[in-house]
Amino acid sequence: MNITITFRHMEGTEAVKKHTHDKVAKLQKFLRTAMTAQVTLAVEGLDHVAEVGIASGSSHFHAKEHSNDMYASIDMVLDKLEGQIRAAKGASMAKKRGATTAGQFAADAEKASPVSARGSRS
Repeated sequence: MNITITFRHMEGTEAVKKHTHDKVAKLQKFLRTAMTAQVTLAVEGLDHVAEVGIASGSSHFHAKEHSNDMYASIDMVLDKLEGQIRAAKGASMAKKRGATTAGQFAADAEKASPVSARGSRS
């Protein structure tokens, strides 16, 4: 797990770094492979912006949030990412559950092939 935190137009404090690192690290439990996260925390005018990109294997997730408080922005963006990860995992599981098993495929192939085609010719 590799987490990179970048600050733009603001002073990065240890408290914000620790909060961000702890929150992002919790997303690892939803992913099968090790993740790499790029977190950008910025101040644009009066808005505090949190932008997070996560790569884990072939999966990539990205979210961005604005608010008046940096901690709120971090929490909201990580809630978005958790939803994206759960949705992707649910879609992947649905594909696996909808597929036929190897045993079922073999049984269907056995039923579909005519008896005379298995070796005895007429």
